[in-house]
Amino acid sequence: MFDRQATPCRAVTVWLLFMACAVAAMVSIGGITRLTESGLSMVEWRPLVGWLPPLSEAEWQRVFALYRETPEFRQVNFSIDLEGFRQIFWWEYAHRLWGRLLGVFFAVPLAWFWLRGRLDRRLRARLLLLLALGALQGLIGWWMVRSGLADRPDVSAARLAVHLGMALVIFALLVWTLLDRVRPQGGRRSLPSWLLLGLIAVAIVSGALVAGNNGGLIYNSFPLMDGALLPADYRSGPSWAADALENPVAAQFHHRWLAVAALLAVVAAWLRAGGLRAGVAEHLLLAAVLLQAGLGLATLLAVVPLGLAALHQLGAVLLLAAALFRTHAAAVRQSIEPSFTDKTPTIQ
Repeated sequence: MFDRQATPCRAVTVWLLFMACAVAAMVSIGGITRLTESGLSMVEWRPLVGWLPPLSEAEWQRVFALYRETPEFRQVNFSIDLEGFRQIFWWEYAHRLWGRLLGVFFAVPLAWFWLRGRLDRRLRARLLLLLALGALQGLIGWWMVRSGLADRPDVSAARLAVHLGMALVIFALLVWTLLDRVRPQGGRRSLPSWLLLGLIAVAIVSGALVAGNNGGLIYNSFPLMDGALLPADYRSGPSWAADALENPVAAQFHHRWLAVAALLAVVAAWLRAGGLRAGVAEHLLLAAVLLQAGLGLATLLAVVPLGLAALHQLGAVLLLAAALFRTHAAAVRQSIEPSFTDKTPTIQ
């Protein structure tokens, strides 16, 4: 039986765990929305009154008429009927609805715990930052959608990468805060661990450029691309930056080799940590990167089937969580090495 003081503190920790899982689910839903090309089906942004879907035939006809004015309909989905529109609408609606619910799931408990005095000053500051980042993410999402409503039939790959990157920042901050509560860390920061975490994060975000440019639908072989390590059409734009952001060949090339670099770096770190004698964090990260590499390769070779691609998106979040756990554990390990204690860390 928990005492009266411990229970609310544990409730904060459970809440943070729930929020991290909810954000991971949001990333997965967003990936499916992109894979089903549903993201431009809702052309209105109504953050306060957009909770309900169309509830009448007249309202369905109205939102479908708005969609028929978009470049995506005129250039790509010109043959779609109302029933087909409904199918893509529901994924984008679920994505936006879950985003709104995330705001409720975060803001209401935050206010409750704050008023009950269960949050210290440092935690309050971090949670307010998370609240602000969540609001900013909503604006970034609409900024991304607007890029596909003017002249082009899809969203900007660069804006999609920014949207995914912000989601990962929010997820990482939630996970780190959770880890701080379960096992506070006070040691020196391990630069190699942070560099490895950064490499993994860059590899994950580069996948958004592949998705945004439909780069997974070409060169479905590995390790060569059209019989060469560097395909002939790697350069096609006016600059290196333009190719990196808009050329599907370059986007896929960068993503696959960043992923390989991350895999090799994790294996090297695992070996340096003792291989089979390494700690739990090292084993978890190795398992996560091997799983993600396998899912990525299978997705590429199978030409991006929805199920595998969605698992690959979720695997990226699990890989980031494992990398965060390893980085945090390294700081904890350094903080307790000088004075060993047999006291079990408790949830604060």
